[in-house]
Amino acid sequence: MNHYPTPPLELLHQGKVRDIYAIDDERLLIVASDRLSAFDVVLPDPIPGKGEILTRISSFWFEQFDDLVANHLLPGDLSEILGDKALADQLTPRSMLVRRLKPLPVEAIVRGYLAGSGWKDYQSSGAICGVDLPAGLEQAGSLPEPIFTPSTKATVGDHDINIDFARMQHLIGAELALRIRDISLAIYRRAAAFARDRGIIIADTKFEFGIDAGGELYLIDELLTPDSSRFWPVDQWQLGISPPSFDKQFVRDYLETLDWDKTAPGPELPRSIIDQTRERYQEAAKRLLN
Repeated sequence: MNHYPTPPLELLHQGKVRDIYAIDDERLLIVASDRLSAFDVVLPDPIPGKGEILTRISSFWFEQFDDLVANHLLPGDLSEILGDKALADQLTPRSMLVRRLKPLPVEAIVRGYLAGSGWKDYQSSGAICGVDLPAGLEQAGSLPEPIFTPSTKATVGDHDINIDFARMQHLIGAELALRIRDISLAIYRRAAAFARDRGIIIADTKFEFGIDAGGELYLIDELLTPDSSRFWPVDQWQLGISPPSFDKQFVRDYLETLDWDKTAPGPELPRSIIDQTRERYQEAAKRLLN
C-alpha cells in the first residue's frame, strides 16, 4: 500500500509506516509513506502528506544530538542513485539516505508524563515496566523524573511488549543497555525543553538504535515525531484528563469509540478524522521547525 512512486530498488522491509530499500551493501533508502498505524494495525486510509512531515521532523531532530550519539543519516544525491531526477524530486521530501546497520531488537521508550499504557499500568500496579512510582499521581501528570521503559519490537500486525530493564539487559547486553538508557533520557530531556518553549509537551517517545559491523551504536529509524511520540499542546494540558494531542492519539481516541477488536483489518476513517489528523501533524511541524 504505497502512496508514493516506487523507487527501482529492492524492497527489504515494509514497516507499519516506513519502507526500506537496498541501495548497496553500505546504504539504505528509507521512505516514509502516508500510512497510519494505530494499536499496531495499519489502517486502510492514508493521511496525505504525513510521510513528508515525519521526514522533515526526524531530519531536524537527528541534527540536534550529534554530541550524544551518532545517527544513521548519510549525505547523497538521490537523483544520482536512482538515475531519474523527476522520480528523485518526488521521493526526496519523504526519504532518508542512511547507513545499513543491524537494528537492535528493543524500543527505547522514555516517559515524562503518565499517559496511555503507562497510565493503565500505574493504575493497576503503581509501576510502569518494573519502575515503581509514587502513589497518588494523576492521569497526564508529570513524573518526578523521566523514566526509561523499554519494549520489544513487534513485526507488522503484532503488538509491542513492554519489558523491564533487566530483560533488556539480557536481550542486548548490560553495558549496551545502560548506554542506550542514558542516551535516551538525555535526548528526551533536551528535546522536551526545546519543544515546551514552542508550545508542545512531549509526554513520551520511543527511540530505536542499531549497530554497525564494528559494534558502534547509532540512532536510527525516526526521531521525536508525532508517530513515535505523544505531543500535547501546552496551553490545553490539564491534569486528570487525556489532553488533546498533535499526534495519532486523536485517531486512537476515535477508534476507541468503535466496535473494533484492534486486530487487522483496521476500520476505514471518516474524511473529517483524516483531515483533522493531517492538521495536527502540520501544526506539530510548524511549532517545532519554524
